[in-house]
Amino acid sequence: MTIGHERQTGIRGATMIRLRALNKSYQVGDHRLHVLKDLDLSIEEGELVSIMGSSGSGKSTLLNVLGILDAYDSGTYHLGDTLVKDLGQTEAARYRNRFVGFVFQSFHLLPFKTATENVALPLLYAGVPRRERRERALELLERVGLADRAHHVPNQLSGGQKQRVAIARSLVTRPRIVLADEPTGALDSTTSDEIMDLLLDVNASEGTTVIIVTHETTVAERTQRIVRLHDGRIEGSP
Repeated sequence: MTIGHERQTGIRGATMIRLRALNKSYQVGDHRLHVLKDLDLSIEEGELVSIMGSSGSGKSTLLNVLGILDAYDSGTYHLGDTLVKDLGQTEAARYRNRFVGFVFQSFHLLPFKTATENVALPLLYAGVPRRERRERALELLERVGLADRAHHVPNQLSGGQKQRVAIARSLVTRPRIVLADEPTGALDSTTSDEIMDLLLDVNASEGTTVIIVTHETTVAERTQRIVRLHDGRIEGSP
């Protein structure tokens, strides 16, 4: 399985994500819970998309499939021109680390690591030399406005600062896609606006495809397109 490195920075048109008749179920006790049902979805390279839906609609499951965190049962998922299917744990982790950046509501920062060390962590897993890891982490901390917090640990940072560190970490491997799961859910409205400004800048300046799962209408309305899930199906034509 190979995925090309090139991306058309700032140019939309090529299809980055293509789901066709995709299904995903989980075994719950003696029952099979059908979570995603015959999903058809296309997202272009460089697009900024939000995914909305009530609790249990399948938002997080969809994000897990897109992020190669979870397998699907049937249908197809193409990332670029590549079919993502039946990957082993090691191979899936390798592709996630190289091509997908994640941002979470709860930040997922290591409490005993500095901001620089947290940002550089994906590069450690990728085998990047220490000096280069540090340089790239510091560059991204400067970009998100936290150069003066590089040596602070998470409990010395505000919620908004933690999320900026998390966004910097998501970008350090230069991913083709950033998946953000409720990235503003734990923040006040002013800080939420600042985080959205940053994600919009990442999308506009780098041409990175950004997909945001959110329950906040004010967040979704700032994206280019809203995909609505209901009972595991996409409402209307995505």
